[in-house]
Amino acid sequence: MKKMFGIWIVIVLGLVLLLSACGEKSQEDVVEKLGENLDEMDGYKAKAEMAMNTGQEEQKFAIDIWHKKDDFYRVGLTNNQDDKGSQVILKNEDGVFVLTPALNKSFKFQTEWPENSSQPYLYQSLINDVLKDGEAEFEATDEHYVFKTKTNYQSNNNLPFQEIYFDKKTYTPVLVKVLDKDRNALVEVTFTSFDTNPEFKDDDFTMEKNMASGTVEQPVSAQAPAESLSVFLPEYLAGAELTAKREVDLENGERVILSFTGEKNFTLVEETTEVVPTLSAPKEVEGEIVNLGYTVAALSENKLEWSHNGVDFVLASDELTRDELIQVAQSVQGQEVK
Repeated sequence: MKKMFGIWIVIVLGLVLLLSACGEKSQEDVVEKLGENLDEMDGYKAKAEMAMNTGQEEQKFAIDIWHKKDDFYRVGLTNNQDDKGSQVILKNEDGVFVLTPALNKSFKFQTEWPENSSQPYLYQSLINDVLKDGEAEFEATDEHYVFKTKTNYQSNNNLPFQEIYFDKKTYTPVLVKVLDKDRNALVEVTFTSFDTNPEFKDDDFTMEKNMASGTVEQPVSAQAPAESLSVFLPEYLAGAELTAKREVDLENGERVILSFTGEKNFTLVEETTEVVPTLSAPKEVEGEIVNLGYTVAALSENKLEWSHNGVDFVLASDELTRDELIQVAQSVQGQEVK
């Protein structure tokens, strides 16, 4: 009898040890594994869908993300409301670029992107946010490891938190929710595929190949006449009001200069987008890449530039703060009836 009891004790202890060995990983274990992935991975290709509620309306993007170790990135962003506005954020040995291939427009940035800010669709940015936040919250569900961390959005202080869902088997991202101060999800990135063993061609990260992917080939003379410019007004005015509107005829369209005066003065210039038929040198910007929610913009010291729905925009002010510049630009979706 004693022998049988001893056998049962051994069996029970064995089961306990087995169950503990198969138990959930700790937060430290998962963080360590994520760090190992970051060090060991040579690159990846991923697809995601991003929904943004940071402006007046929800905007949705299809995102195509490529990364090749150490410092090559290609992020394709397609807005479902702007068929000519597909953009590519490109980083290669020549610098950081934002390209709009269909319009043959390009900006070159003097920036530390993507290291200078959180990026909800870049794997290494998500892992770095986890590694840097010593107060990150952790939860293990049936399928995911979930981290709640602080963010580092240089161009948007209204998004201080995020929830990151990693697949428990592969440790790759599944879902990212970027939260406002009240913990409302204003940005959601849902990953639909993630390939950790991709193949790249030698020219995949060149500006020439990425611009050629959507460049309009016909000469300017063969293009259809430009339509009359529809003027878009911001809904957020930072205490100012529209006090002057000046129209200028251009060779291939028109330009409208809107002056706003009040608590803080600013100017908004809108003109018909001109499609350049050949690859031209990118316009250099010493500033940041900013996602306005409906397009990607170039932010310099006191100016924002972007294109949307066939219109080029420049918002300039010596009085608006950086956050106010972005807020005004995000609200430029109301249209004036001509």
